[in-house]
Amino acid sequence: MAEYEIPEHYLAGYAQILADVSVTGRRLTRDELTSRRGLGEQAAEAGLGLRALVSGHLAATRVAWPHSPASVDSVLAAVQQAVDALAEGYERAQRLAVRQEEAARREFIDDLLYGRSDLGRLAERAERFGLRLSHAHAVAVAQGPAAYDEGDAVLRRVERSLIARFSDRSILLTTKGGRMLCIAPGDQAEILLHFAKQAYAATDGGRVAIGRPQPGPGGVVQSYEEALNTLDLADRMELDAPVLRSADLLVYPVLTRDRQAMADLVHSALGPLTTARGGPQPLLDTLTAYFNSGCIAAEAARRLSLSVRALTYRLERIHQLTGANPADPDHRYMLQTAVIGARLLDWPAKTL
Repeated sequence: MAEYEIPEHYLAGYAQILADVSVTGRRLTRDELTSRRGLGEQAAEAGLGLRALVSGHLAATRVAWPHSPASVDSVLAAVQQAVDALAEGYERAQRLAVRQEEAARREFIDDLLYGRSDLGRLAERAERFGLRLSHAHAVAVAQGPAAYDEGDAVLRRVERSLIARFSDRSILLTTKGGRMLCIAPGDQAEILLHFAKQAYAATDGGRVAIGRPQPGPGGVVQSYEEALNTLDLADRMELDAPVLRSADLLVYPVLTRDRQAMADLVHSALGPLTTARGGPQPLLDTLTAYFNSGCIAAEAARRLSLSVRALTYRLERIHQLTGANPADPDHRYMLQTAVIGARLLDWPAKTL
């Protein structure tokens, strides 16, 4: 019976309740039920298991079973009421603890991703959630057709897969702004790749961006912002890869670092296309397809659903308007850079 032993104060008044019920056959009073709920809450807060609490009361029932000729049904009904009230109080305390834990976790994640908290204090709090911010971390961000939150079944599915594969390797899975996030040690790229694979499948074809590993307490927010910028870049550049690495796309931020210089290049190299019949967009699309296909006219024509003759005509028209020949290596780099800049700056939809 030792396994059922619980501190005596959790049984306070229980034997007297059974004794009274055996004489009167009554139900438990409101005050008695309230006291049982309160003891259940105290047990949960003290870390006592619900099984031990219930077993302890059943063991006490056997010891204190009334010897009077009272109705067995009345005593059993009282035991049921008491145990039910204990369990209710216990569960209420657990729900409160869960809500408090969720609130603390959400506050930590917000502070971590916004970088608005004291870094030393943030590092201390991080250990509670399995992160050591003195090490480098990388962040992967998954974006799907729907918005996701902490209780979403999609997130739980991805989480189960990560835990099954990597156990508790300092991984933090969460959501922010309707997107799923995975924060992992910077030297364990396989974790983020597995997350990307699972998130892509779970979101039915979403897109995942992986930021570069960044050191120190502020590294998580830097990697997170890189991943967000990569998703935004993928939309503007119409990149169709399901998984994008920030490290592979560093040329684009470099090209737009001097925004005015890029705008001047776009205006100078591509501005004459605005005089074309039908506007500049068809010719811009032609240049994009031509460069993306390795400057192979037949492949570019296939991508645009044009004949090779029609594509060649468009390339000649671009040459006439701009003075730059897309097929000439001396002109190609300038034109291709300008085309990339146009997409980054959303030209011609936006005025430069």
